[in-house]
Amino acid sequence: MPPKTELAHVVPRLKQLLPAFRKINVAVVGDVMLDRYIWGNAHRLSPEAAVPVVDFVSQNDCPGGAGNVAANLAALGARVQTFGVVGGRALPQGRTGDDQVAEALRSCLRRAGIGERGVLADAQHITTLKTRIIARHQQIVRIDHERQEPLSSKTEEKIFRLLLRTLKTSDALLISDYDKGLLTDELAERVLNAAHKFKVPVFVKPKTSRLLAYRGARAIVCNAKEASFFVTRTLNDDKSLEEAGRALLARFGCAAVVITRGEKGMSIFEETVPRHLTIPATSFEVTYARVGQPGVSREASGRQVFDVTGAGDTVLSVLALAMAASADLADAAYLANIAAGVVVGKLGTASVSPAELAAALDETRQ
Repeated sequence: MPPKTELAHVVPRLKQLLPAFRKINVAVVGDVMLDRYIWGNAHRLSPEAAVPVVDFVSQNDCPGGAGNVAANLAALGARVQTFGVVGGRALPQGRTGDDQVAEALRSCLRRAGIGERGVLADAQHITTLKTRIIARHQQIVRIDHERQEPLSSKTEEKIFRLLLRTLKTSDALLISDYDKGLLTDELAERVLNAAHKFKVPVFVKPKTSRLLAYRGARAIVCNAKEASFFVTRTLNDDKSLEEAGRALLARFGCAAVVITRGEKGMSIFEETVPRHLTIPATSFEVTYARVGQPGVSREASGRQVFDVTGAGDTVLSVLALAMAASADLADAAYLANIAAGVVVGKLGTASVSPAELAAALDETRQ
């Protein structure tokens, strides 16, 4: 992050990007899912087992996975088309309709202003659903309904053909891979080749099963745990981090790698730049282990982290939007870091608005 003496120059430049987001067309392909939150109160333990009894208060749904990436983009004003697969049910004449979870997901996407004509129903799949039960602002348990199976060749071809039409008018393509079966090696390679053909920059949040399928991406975004797994070593100091970043640049054959590091911010590696850039976090996390201790030890400054759900999706979304609006990688990463600091201050899957992002930028100068 630039020193405070430089913020007077950096922040206005970043704020000027925000209006440009409304002109950006973005395609998102990946594993869409539904995040469901059940809110309640817990005042007693169950007599049947040592677990809290949660008295139901309310329930709400929002897009998760690649859907959350799309929601982050739409919240900042971009025009977004999403491509993925949901569960289906058999209808007469061999047609397929949505399952109930898919219907709820489509409703969430439409409310967010996200195009979902590329989200296809497949009778062989179920819509991934993650249900979180929250009591008194603490997550009690998460229940996942999912199946990790590859698509049929027919459904894969339909999604690819729909995506091809959209790529012709897209300013960026975001790939959000949660390893739920949509993105096979073959489809990932075809998608990247098509994007290169149309000169559309590709930004990827990868999964472990595909280390070579995303070669040629403009940027790869992963967290420190994922990066450590990719290079099969622990990242416990600056040297190991530098080696991992350089190894991932070569492994993915991409122009840049962004490693998000929680309370340590994020580190950016570029193919053409000899030294990596580290941007400190704008928020810090207070864990339950520190309750009752005087003060918080941290390298970062800023607001307290409330919930890290979806922070990586926000980084991917804002990084891509900023670069599509002609920002360089360093500026885009700084803006993405600020945006993530806003999102982790919210409970549950969340996004950031242009007004919130502008206010957070102003806050960094104080």
